[in-house]
Amino acid sequence: MNLSLPREAAPDWRQRVARAFSRAAPSYAALATAQQSMGERLWAHLPEQASSILDLGCGPGHWSARLAERYPQARVLGLDLAPGMLREARRQHGSAIHWLGGDATALPLAEESLELVFSNLALQWCSTPEPALRELYRVLWPGGRALVNTLGPGTLAEVAEAWGGGGVLNFHCPERYRHAAVQAGFHRIHLQTSAERFHYPTLEAVMASIKGVGAQVARPAARLTRRDLLSARQRFETLREPAGLPVSYRLITLILERFR
Repeated sequence: MNLSLPREAAPDWRQRVARAFSRAAPSYAALATAQQSMGERLWAHLPEQASSILDLGCGPGHWSARLAERYPQARVLGLDLAPGMLREARRQHGSAIHWLGGDATALPLAEESLELVFSNLALQWCSTPEPALRELYRVLWPGGRALVNTLGPGTLAEVAEAWGGGGVLNFHCPERYRHAAVQAGFHRIHLQTSAERFHYPTLEAVMASIKGVGAQVARPAARLTRRDLLSARQRFETLREPAGLPVSYRLITLILERFR
């Protein structure tokens, strides 16, 4: 089981991510309970007012729709790399929100065109954080704010252990994000970290929670045998807690403001 390819060895990394998330689009909302729980924490940092808003990595549009409800007079944009996610977002939420295909490292938006960026668990899919944070700074107008959830080292540690110690993304550390924000031009930077843990009844439920939200980009040659599955199940069972099989996330929350 591989949740990623080594990015430097995968020139078509973005295309693979887009395809994986497109395939996951119909089931995403039902399986993304962990992602939604972490997004609620980011939601608490929203400003009172905002008039031009981007939901970066919008997926099927859950947060975009909530932002449109929270700020009914605002222009809300939902942007995602995966065409399938955007199709699902349009199907669920209609065209009142502006849906855009695009990459976080090359946003198809004008300079100083946004007051608020909301991004829940998207930037960990960028190979390096620096280009994405430079883009956030570029598109925010003076006084604008970016609220970002991403993931750090230790995320999915139990999953990696169950599958033999590998196969998950090489998550960047919090200080890498802080430094990237400074280099991008942000001077008001608040960074906090937290450990989030969720529990599932079976290995199959664990894997559905990950694969079902698109977080799998397998090597073409990867093939799982019954022995692989049995070994993974046995290793994961040694980690079982009273609440179930644990899956840990190391959440990094960034609140970035561009000075006026």
